[in-house]
Amino acid sequence: MLRPANTVDVYLYAEPVDMRKSIDGLSLLVEQEMALLPMDDALFVFCNRGRDKIKLLCWEKNGFIVWYKRLEKQRFRWPKTGDTLSLTGQELNWLLDGFDIFNNQPHTRLFIDSVS
Repeated sequence: MLRPANTVDVYLYAEPVDMRKSIDGLSLLVEQEMALLPMDDALFVFCNRGRDKIKLLCWEKNGFIVWYKRLEKQRFRWPKTGDTLSLTGQELNWLLDGFDIFNNQPHTRLFIDSVS
C-alpha cells in the first residue's frame, strides 16, 4: 500500500529513462547513477523522453513496488537534465498532477527596517 508521500524521501532521476526498464533496471539506476540504495525508505521517480510516462520505484518490507502512470494527451513538467533531485511528498503530488514545480518562483523576500 502506498504510504503517505510526506513520510518518505523522494528522489527524482532527471535524465530520460527507457520505460521498458522494470524493477531490476530501475534499481540498478538507483544504485549506479543516483548513488543511493534502492532498499532505502524512499520513492525513486523516473520519466521517459516524451515526458508522458512516469515510473515510481520503492522497496516495502520484503519486495519492490513499481507504480506506472501514462498520460494520454499532456506531458509531465520535468527538469532539463542534471543531478538527482530531492523532492517533498507535496512536490511529487504536484508533479503527478501536472504542475511545473521546477519553474515556479516564490515571492521574493522583502527586508523591511520599519513599518512606518
